[in-house]
Amino acid sequence: MKAAVYRGGPTLAVEEVPIPEIADDEILVKVAACGVCHTDLHYLDHGVPTFKKPPLILGHEASGTVARAGRAVVSVREGDRVLLPAVVTCGHCVMCREGRENICMNMRMFGNHIDGAFAEYVKAPAKDAIPLPLDLPLEESCIIADALSTPYHAIRNRARVLPGDTVAVFGCGGVGINVVQIAVACGAKVLAVDISPEKLELAIAFGASEAVQPKEGENVAKTIRGKTDGGVDVAIEAIGNPVTLGQAFDSVRRGGRLCIVGFSDKPFTVPAAKVMFHEIEIVGSLGCRPVDYPRIIEMIRAGRVQLRPLVTGRFPLSEVNAAVDTLRSGKGLRNIVVP
Repeated sequence: MKAAVYRGGPTLAVEEVPIPEIADDEILVKVAACGVCHTDLHYLDHGVPTFKKPPLILGHEASGTVARAGRAVVSVREGDRVLLPAVVTCGHCVMCREGRENICMNMRMFGNHIDGAFAEYVKAPAKDAIPLPLDLPLEESCIIADALSTPYHAIRNRARVLPGDTVAVFGCGGVGINVVQIAVACGAKVLAVDISPEKLELAIAFGASEAVQPKEGENVAKTIRGKTDGGVDVAIEAIGNPVTLGQAFDSVRRGGRLCIVGFSDKPFTVPAAKVMFHEIEIVGSLGCRPVDYPRIIEMIRAGRVQLRPLVTGRFPLSEVNAAVDTLRSGKGLRNIVVP
């Protein structure tokens, strides 16, 4: 089969590799599409190491059909349409037993710990495959695996957004735009914050009540506090930048909450006295629990969350590097690779 192999450096090599062999409890999935994510750029451009040393097939947002099922598999059959979550879990560690599988102590991520789905086929544990209903588009549904599920978990489970809350979303890219639309679907009033006017236009189209474009030298947190009678109930940082993390923290009201979704390997500083005296919560959010994927699918089916407009670029596997370059340029929302 053909696959896009990461061997280090900023480009992927499209090569012929063996089709994966599956164990009795695994399935072989014929990939319909795989989303291109900023996480992939962390490996390619920013020196973030993968857990499995290269060579490694990248890609962690996959949908497809079951091409083959192991002898012990009873949950899915050949020909079934499935979504593969970005992370597979062990099911028996303390975190899994507490229902927090997204931070499984033995987690394995496609395109990081194990070979991913920038390929014609990918193998996966059958227990982790999520059935896709026929009324969802197979290719576009690949981005549910991360671009939609990560914001859902952040909004519902970590930031605990309630109807009537005011929410500031810092960063309206591929993940942030879905933080916006899921917060709106949960009944929140959303202020979208980004330096790009194009992304702010999209945020308004996806339900944000107001767009905030920081100007040079402006105290954007002060601006947001002025618009919200002292600060937002929840601020969500979807960039991973110490500067915007600080701005997001400063935009929160007394008793409010900062939820960190964007990845950064750099520290940011908060005044401990303010955290204590104003009872401000700071929570992290990683991925999504398996139990929540069917809920996200139903929100899409009900029309509460948009899916098709999120996919703004399609590339054959042979042009995977062009898909990555488009992401680097900041154009569009989500690109998918269609083997």
